[in-house]
Amino acid sequence: MIIVQQKHLDKILEMTKDYKRLLIIGCDGCASVVKVGGERQAKVLKSLLELRRKTKGDGPAAVKAISILRQCDKEISADALKSSIANYDGVVCLGCGVGVQTLAEICEPTPVVPGTDTKFLGMHDTKEDKFYEMCKACGDCLLFETGGICPITRCAKSLLNGPCGGQAKGKCEVGGWTNDCAWILIYNRLKERGRLDLFTKFRAPRDFRVSEHPRETSIDVDEEKGKDSNDQ
Repeated sequence: MIIVQQKHLDKILEMTKDYKRLLIIGCDGCASVVKVGGERQAKVLKSLLELRRKTKGDGPAAVKAISILRQCDKEISADALKSSIANYDGVVCLGCGVGVQTLAEICEPTPVVPGTDTKFLGMHDTKEDKFYEMCKACGDCLLFETGGICPITRCAKSLLNGPCGGQAKGKCEVGGWTNDCAWILIYNRLKERGRLDLFTKFRAPRDFRVSEHPRETSIDVDEEKGKDSNDQ
């Protein structure tokens, strides 16, 4: 999932100080799971902005909070906002950076400001209630060769051919020896599987053309529906 972190309230106030009618839009997708940008957090932010208005008089005069199933889905967002966006002169988006840009296109000319900072693509460990960065979306996945452990993301130096000299007792020098060395994890995983041949395989330098920005892809919806019908 995409991990986001809410911006400081003072920063949000600064960005929205000129908007008298403000709409706060949460996202029921990733931002809700990380408990930063869902419907509940949108309503809390609404209350805080209203309180600021009452105490210091420098907040928006009218604030409404809603949430959308998935802000990154252009059609869902457009359907949710088309009948009401004209009632506001500013929007705060609590989704990820994709959500901000999607809403900015839909809400034009109404300005959309980010209420969060997008941090990384990560895994949620519910037992520890922590989120760990796992993927860079590099466009050239080699997880089969590395035992399901991504060296691009989990190695601090994104090395492709084993650990550097900066590891000791399985820990990485980057971060003060607190993080596991990704390549030691990969070695142990592949050893358990009897596939150390993949560990010693030489990998050429990455072809960064596969991750040139901006990227795009497409899905043939009609074709997928046909497959589903045939499966039945």
